[in-house]
Amino acid sequence: MADLLSHVLLAYAGCTVAGWYRPIPSRWTAVVMIGAILPDLNRGTLLVGNGTLEAALGMPFDLDGLATLGGAIVLAGIGAMVVADRHRRAFVALLAGALSHLLVDAVKAYADGAAGMWLYPFAWVRHPTPSLYVSSDPAVLAVAISIAVVVVAIDRYAVRTR
Repeated sequence: MADLLSHVLLAYAGCTVAGWYRPIPSRWTAVVMIGAILPDLNRGTLLVGNGTLEAALGMPFDLDGLATLGGAIVLAGIGAMVVADRHRRAFVALLAGALSHLLVDAVKAYADGAAGMWLYPFAWVRHPTPSLYVSSDPAVLAVAISIAVVVVAIDRYAVRTR
């Protein structure tokens, strides 16, 4: 849960900083934060195993593809179709949140020293990762909270008072 919350907080902070250069309405900031959750939908295997999904669908199926660039594009497209109007803006906002999630995950520590295949289907490469953090480490959430608090403080007291 700390990993999911840290992705949402970092998406909020990034969207707030981007809003300093070009105002972003708060409803679209919320959509970006929802987009940051999309790659973690592959955790649905904690509830329903891939074998159960394969049996129900009658074909091979794996939710791990959702934590890739291709999965983020598909999920952002599905999410954009749910919106009554402004489909393109919703797609861009959802995709921006998902990309922030994928970029933050691209530098975390993996056992074999290579990041996941998050560029799939555009590239099958697993680039070496700098192993900056382990996602289960509570310090990651503390850093994300600190970044969000600093950005909110700057936004409230320095940027908005001009």
